[in-house]
Amino acid sequence: MVKVAETYHVPVLLKESVDGLSIHEGTYVDMTFGGGGHSREILSRMPKGARLYGFDQDRDAEQNIIDDDRFVFVRSNFRYLKNWMRYHGVDGVDGIIADLGVSSHHFDDETRGFSFRYDAPLDMRMNNRGGKTAADILNEYDEERLATIFRLYGEIKNAGNVARKIVSYRMSKALATTQNLMHAVWGVEELTPNMKKEAARLFQALRIEVNHEMEALSEMLVSAVELLTKGGRLVVITYHSLEDRLVKNVMKSGNIEGKVVQDFFGQKQVPLKEMCKVITVSAEELESNPRSRSAKLRIAEKR
Repeated sequence: MVKVAETYHVPVLLKESVDGLSIHEGTYVDMTFGGGGHSREILSRMPKGARLYGFDQDRDAEQNIIDDDRFVFVRSNFRYLKNWMRYHGVDGVDGIIADLGVSSHHFDDETRGFSFRYDAPLDMRMNNRGGKTAADILNEYDEERLATIFRLYGEIKNAGNVARKIVSYRMSKALATTQNLMHAVWGVEELTPNMKKEAARLFQALRIEVNHEMEALSEMLVSAVELLTKGGRLVVITYHSLEDRLVKNVMKSGNIEGKVVQDFFGQKQVPLKEMCKVITVSAEELESNPRSRSAKLRIAEKR
């Protein structure tokens, strides 16, 4: 029997992140709608005249659409934030929230290939309506390109060796399932604890490449800075160092590179003000939701 997640997603740092939006009458955007956990909490605090837009590119998320006159669901990757706001006639927004973690639904649905716990097709697409799958990448990319992805997105130290094993394996058999990948890299079905750590990094790297996550996040963050009104809040929850670095740079400088620009008079041109130090999960939340362990919450306000 095919296993799918009983709960689509347990929202992480729910109270802290929604508190960070400082909600009042205005326009808000949930960039990662998923199971609708953060959106429902936002709506519970919003006055009648406010409006919330929820973005998600995954067809499965549509089953969680909220029946509320104040809510608009946007079937799209959040990298197109500015385009969709323009489409809806929105010139500025008062708060943007993004929970960048992969939902429990994706990890626990054995048909999507996001986890090495199941023997599943190597898909990993958030939007499974099109685009390259993880299998396409593993079978088509050359050894050097695979190694670069594993090193850059998975921070795998022996990335070259892993890429070499994959290229060697596919010479006799295409990589189609997660078990194929396990056999290609480790030659076993049952992974040791150390193997599991490396497998998690490998799957992360593939998922990021399949979904162009770094490019999409960069575009969304730049658009967010432009769209926020004065006093508007940007609230982001990250789960690994690559995405956290981008968010930190934008909140510090207003750009992806993290370079603070100065005007002719030497005054710093910084569009955002960080509102607090990084917030992490409490011991209680970690106990009830172990997947939240690496979560970091950052909050900034438009000057």
